[in-house]
Amino acid sequence: MSKNVRRRGRRRARAKKKGNWFTRLKMWQRVLLVVGCVILCVIFGAVAYVYAKWSKIDSQALKADDIIINEEVKLNKDIDLGDGYTNVALFGVDSRDGNLGEGNRTDCIIVASLNNETKEIKMVSVYRDTLLDLSEGTYQKCNGAYSYGGPVMAINMLNMNLDLDIQDYVTVDFGAIADVVDLVGGVEIEVTEEELPYINQYIPETAKSANKTANLLQSAGLQTLDGVQATTYARIRSTAGGDFTRTERQRLVVEKIFEKVKTSDLGTLNAIIDRVFPQVSTSFTLQEVLMYASAYSEYTLVGNMGFPEDKYTDTLSGLGSVVIPDDLVSNVTKLHEFLFGRTGYTPSSTVQTVNSNIAYTVSSAQSSGTESYDDSSDTYYDDGSYDNGYTENTGGGDYVEPTPPTDGGTGGDGSGTGDGSGGDTGDGGDTGGTDPGGGTDPGTGGGTDPGGGTGTQ
Repeated sequence: MSKNVRRRGRRRARAKKKGNWFTRLKMWQRVLLVVGCVILCVIFGAVAYVYAKWSKIDSQALKADDIIINEEVKLNKDIDLGDGYTNVALFGVDSRDGNLGEGNRTDCIIVASLNNETKEIKMVSVYRDTLLDLSEGTYQKCNGAYSYGGPVMAINMLNMNLDLDIQDYVTVDFGAIADVVDLVGGVEIEVTEEELPYINQYIPETAKSANKTANLLQSAGLQTLDGVQATTYARIRSTAGGDFTRTERQRLVVEKIFEKVKTSDLGTLNAIIDRVFPQVSTSFTLQEVLMYASAYSEYTLVGNMGFPEDKYTDTLSGLGSVVIPDDLVSNVTKLHEFLFGRTGYTPSSTVQTVNSNIAYTVSSAQSSGTESYDDSSDTYYDDGSYDNGYTENTGGGDYVEPTPPTDGGTGGDGSGTGDGSGGDTGDGGDTGGTDPGGGTDPGTGGGTDPGGGTGTQ
């Protein structure tokens, strides 16, 4: 017998004696190893499952450099907003083609503030017709920001005008709201006699948009609304209070959905994800969503309000019917007190400048004459208040952006003179003029006719 054959025989004998590595483990070690492998398989399977679900969402990462946060808010963030808050912009758009980006109207604008320490959530509805700076010097209805520049411009509009630090958003099509309500078994709502005919009037339109069956309500009173009914309820604005009461309905529907989702089983949650995720656009990452999802049952809705709280409405030349803050500065102070519980908040210089420019914009529009504006169509989906361009305004005439000043200037020729703090120069007009020449410091001319002053900015 050769040497090589003898060596191979000895190796086989040793291998047979020792057995393979698994059989040499003790029983408890083998059991532990098998269990560990099973757990790993489950974990990796779950991760793959979650990623598969996440791929349904329109995930849009936002660049930090694109987000505007007022300088004083940056410097005083730990004092004014607190370290434990996450502020998110929630947008509801009237999309008919699945597109959730710019070009869509935001019928619903909500700021949700999450206190990550107390697990409390507060909501603020920003009235969509509120006259604000769209974030780059254009003063129009605030719901124009999303249409012109998508979620980035809409977030910047909120941050600039409200002294907030919002860096994330969630946008949903109203069809998504109808789907969620149906999947959680409906929501219980008290429908008034005043609301009933308007809900039934627009249910067919909602159903068509959401590709669902239209079921009319038979009576007023407390009842369980299906998805189409609840979505229609949240969007009507023909009752007393107009858009103000509509935002109250929107917040109520969100609260009802939140309550139902918190008590839903895994099967229902899975169905919601499958059905609704394709109708959602968000800047949140998968990791962030998983973090909040793991603790969602701990959060509680504790309060809501509309913004601006102190306001009035007017129909202005080139702008249509708008909501005007009585004083943006005081309204922002109240907002911060509500959201963050800090009394005596002093709004930034940016908010103070915007406040002055709103007053100037209103004054300029009023002085050019009040136009006829039919509010009868301003009821549900299509209010005709603006198009998707900066100048075209179907609410009546082209919108010509006033050029409020930011640097020094003098107020022109009238019978009075005006020291403006802004960069515009203008004619004082017939009798002096109240045109500030574009800034926040009006001219000293004694007249009331602003005249035809023009300026450079």
